[in-house]
Amino acid sequence: METLRSYLEGRWIDAHGTAETLVNPATEETLCEAPQEGLDLDRAAAHARAVGGARLRAMTFAERAAMLKALSQAIYARRDHLLDLAMLNGGNTRSDAKFDVDGASGTLMAYAELGASLGESRFLVDGDAVSLGRSSRVAGQHLLVPREGVAYHLNAFNFPAWGIAEKAAVALLAGVPVIARPNPVTALVTYEVMKAFVDSGALPEGALGLVTGHHGDLVDRLGPQDVLAFTGSSHTAALLRARPNLAAHAVHTNFEADSLNAAVLGADVERGSDLWQLFLSDVVRDMTQKTGQKCTAIRRVFVPETLVDAVEEDLIERLSTVKVGNPNADGVTMGPVATLAQLKSVRAGIDALVAAGARCALGGSAPVQGLGAPEGRGFFVAPTVLRVDDPGAVSLVHAREVFGPVATLIGYDGSAGAAAAAVRLGQGGLVTTLYSDDKRFLTEATLGVAAWHGRVCVASSKVVGAWMGPGVALPQLLHGGPGRAGGGEELGGLRGLGLYLQRVAVQGFGPWVEQLSAGGKRAG
Repeated sequence: METLRSYLEGRWIDAHGTAETLVNPATEETLCEAPQEGLDLDRAAAHARAVGGARLRAMTFAERAAMLKALSQAIYARRDHLLDLAMLNGGNTRSDAKFDVDGASGTLMAYAELGASLGESRFLVDGDAVSLGRSSRVAGQHLLVPREGVAYHLNAFNFPAWGIAEKAAVALLAGVPVIARPNPVTALVTYEVMKAFVDSGALPEGALGLVTGHHGDLVDRLGPQDVLAFTGSSHTAALLRARPNLAAHAVHTNFEADSLNAAVLGADVERGSDLWQLFLSDVVRDMTQKTGQKCTAIRRVFVPETLVDAVEEDLIERLSTVKVGNPNADGVTMGPVATLAQLKSVRAGIDALVAAGARCALGGSAPVQGLGAPEGRGFFVAPTVLRVDDPGAVSLVHAREVFGPVATLIGYDGSAGAAAAAVRLGQGGLVTTLYSDDKRFLTEATLGVAAWHGRVCVASSKVVGAWMGPGVALPQLLHGGPGRAGGGEELGGLRGLGLYLQRVAVQGFGPWVEQLSAGGKRAG
């Protein structure tokens, strides 16, 4: 049986002791194990700060960009192998595996291109210089410089390739070394991605480390120059936020947690129209892609009261064609959830929403025999549509995210104000999507939900054919959201580097300040 190793201090290291067993979620067959004990992460973090950080800061943005390009190419060179592993360890269909693996290489390449545009500078110039006083003899200028710590990345189980790549792309371009810890249950893909990175020869020593064992108390040892970026449940995020060390040292943090993302259909959209079909396609894709295990997936579907029955009928018709089973079996279009714990969580979530008053229109929590899977084996869930006829009738649909192929249809009165108020009941999300050709409705609803989201997608008939859907976290745009979503901000092009850069105001003799600033690249 293969044993996953960690990569720290520029070398592969074996852990020992209690091990996490990785399985095929479609068959429950054991694939490999990841020992969890015996890693000296204090030493690894010190090495990353002293060696990896110094080497990255010595590189120009263009040189860091070349490194990211090489990492992207390393993933692409092993793409087919990584897709096979994602199907095996993650229960992904091949299409879902591509979404993860290609998202990883694509995000690295996007930041490589951004870095290349920043050229030979090593820091950023923020805004214009300002004269301090009555003459230009004394001036001030804001700069953005790399922090001199290590970025510790705690990644989720659902995107083992994209997770490590998107966070690392931003940190490495900023000039900050990374230690990444994937969720071990799907870490086989992350492990192979890291092997590809190491074999590429593009990484300076100490620039990027991988922990497949337990992270111990490293979070409690992060210092004032360090960064913590977390993706996962709101429960774990709350536990991390409460760590006294993070507050004591003002550690830079970024949390991406739960999100009850919404889709809102406008009252003007006619059944059967292109925009109606786009709306249905987005809902179905987000329910079934990655078996609904996406932080950006649509969880709440707000529909005008006069259209709820029609949407329910059309949605069920589409979802009834979904074939649940082993991704390696012919005809399967949706695989299992990733783990037994995840299966239990999804079933419990469905039951809780139904007990609270939601009506189950399709699917449910009953066991499912997956196509091409051994009898009684595998972590399968049916696509499930719940229905609530009034936004205020079942408060739990705005409070509990079921992280699987589950969405709730919710009726509203068709007005923009009511739609925005209903969406806001989710207390903050990553993304809400509006579907309408009514410009007044779109404007009012967009501004009504904007403060509660990291991203608002606006779909009209004008974008049909060019629309990529709300479920994709784009490197050019912000990924994160306030409140329940964790309050984080990742990606967003150059904005993403802000987590890893220190803004400093430099004031002094005007010509000298100007000369110093000339060595940087203007931000924006």
